[in-house]
Amino acid sequence: MSRIGFISGTALQHLEPFRTLRPKVTETAFGTATVHVSETLAYIRRHGQGPDDYILPHRINHAANLRALKDLGCTEVIGLNSVGSLKMHLSPGTIVVPHDFIELYGTFTVFSNRPVHVVPGLDEPARRRLIAAAGVAGIEVVASGIYWQTTGPRLETRAEIAMMTAFADMVGMTMAGEAVIACELELPYASLCSIDNYGHGLMATPPAPAQIAATARENADRMGRIVRTYLKHRPGTPP
Repeated sequence: MSRIGFISGTALQHLEPFRTLRPKVTETAFGTATVHVSETLAYIRRHGQGPDDYILPHRINHAANLRALKDLGCTEVIGLNSVGSLKMHLSPGTIVVPHDFIELYGTFTVFSNRPVHVVPGLDEPARRRLIAAAGVAGIEVVASGIYWQTTGPRLETRAEIAMMTAFADMVGMTMAGEAVIACELELPYASLCSIDNYGHGLMATPPAPAQIAATARENADRMGRIVRTYLKHRPGTPP
């Protein structure tokens, strides 16, 4: 059975078509993952199933999540990610389809005893399909951008943001880890990023968690429309 996999954070987990899927606990060689499934979709809530078991970014088991999606027959995975802007022209509310990422200190890998060196990246055909779906849905997206991943769960200092602005367009805590594992598992992966705040120092006041969450909720409807259009135009995968 062929499925499309999705992984998202808390602001997007109630979107159609995700909220009607049935939960399935899946055991993998890397741990347990709870996946919400239908005949054509498999969806993971990367931060856990609810507020009482929230999984912080640095504790997410990317290997178990991606392995579970592959074991359930997913032929590609789309990550839905909340990010901070590193550029003034990328204001909160903007949606970006990144083309590359920076993740300098991560240790996310499925390998433990073999000298395997995978060249990581984002899947270009899936990226192009996301951009096309946004166009069909009438939603403007930025068609490229570089994502810088930090460890979290804290936000970044002014000095860190100032350094990052020279090399990247947005900052987050999860996408690159997922992308690396997907590459190791030979699973095509692309991301749709919701810019929910400016990085610390770009504005006079630092980002407030409550405002970040509010912007993510406001952007959720447009993200959902892109996802539904993506599924509608993906052969053999009705929404």
